[in-house]
Amino acid sequence: MDTAAHWQAVSTGRIGIRRYEDTALSNAPFMASKLDPSQWQAIQAQAQSSVSLTPFEQLASYSVRKAIGHLDDEIDLNKTVFILATTKGNIELLGQVPDERLLLHHSAKVIAAYNYIPTQPVVISHACVSGVIALQHGLRLLQSGRYKHAVVTGCDRFSRFVLNGFQSFQAISDEPCRPFDAARKGISLGEAAATIILSAQKTEQVLGVLVGGATSNDANHISGPSRTGEELAAAITRAIIEAGISPQQVGMISAHGTATPYNDEMEARAFEHSGLLHSPVHSFKGYIGHTLGAAGVLESAMVLEALRHQMLIPSAGYEDLGVPKPINVTRKLQHATIDYALKTASGFGGCNAAIVWKK
Repeated sequence: MDTAAHWQAVSTGRIGIRRYEDTALSNAPFMASKLDPSQWQAIQAQAQSSVSLTPFEQLASYSVRKAIGHLDDEIDLNKTVFILATTKGNIELLGQVPDERLLLHHSAKVIAAYNYIPTQPVVISHACVSGVIALQHGLRLLQSGRYKHAVVTGCDRFSRFVLNGFQSFQAISDEPCRPFDAARKGISLGEAAATIILSAQKTEQVLGVLVGGATSNDANHISGPSRTGEELAAAITRAIIEAGISPQQVGMISAHGTATPYNDEMEARAFEHSGLLHSPVHSFKGYIGHTLGAAGVLESAMVLEALRHQMLIPSAGYEDLGVPKPINVTRKLQHATIDYALKTASGFGGCNAAIVWKK
């Protein structure tokens, strides 16, 4: 339910992906990482107010309040922008509520108001790169001087709509996903909300510095990634250049790593094109599955923890290399000198994004 608990789970090798038999979500058993009833109880308890929030909005708001509550010093919310990264929002309520409640910008306004952020919120809904692009957009807004702070939240719930969509691609694994492994069978889905607060002002609480970012598009296929990885490599290279470093200085890569055959192969090729075969690589999806719009933010939060602890995150489920390029997949939790870390993401429509975090 918080960053420390996630890091503790990583430290002990505990994953959150389980087998479910729930006919309300699927006619067949499935593997996923879902919040349990006691967690939802805690989330809903915080949401008790005169404002009516959907479960999706409750989940996002819980994360926002927890993040803001961790700050030692109050931030000026009048100079703060709220950025929501999501792919589905309230989609499971289709046909049950007025259509306006399904609009992502409506949810963003509700969440911002609930958390006393008066400025106009921003929605980033760009498939599975949403979280990474939201962080990059927050960086740009702070660089422009328009805001002093950016509260960046990624959030998506697990629903039948989402599960059925990936089942239609025959992309769901019948075991916990194993990114980059030779025996990988496909994706595991998860649900989460995660929040990172960006600030133009340096404080003692700084966990890391976002120093570069870039996006690209394969212009290749509506759902299949580029086979060459050149387009993701272009985004990685531009992000590294903006960070003012060389590929040799990248001490860790948090990959998109969905454990589908084509994504993992494409990423491996992109890392070779970018001169990053030496860099330790992991995918966090072996722990909590693919959390869609939340993935880039949650996985970046784990990058910040890795930078703080100076520890490489092992790629859960990985045993034998299953991609055509010799990437350096991390097998166990271990100390390392990590000054810069790269976070990558790719998604439907051929979108790619890369950001660089500095210790």
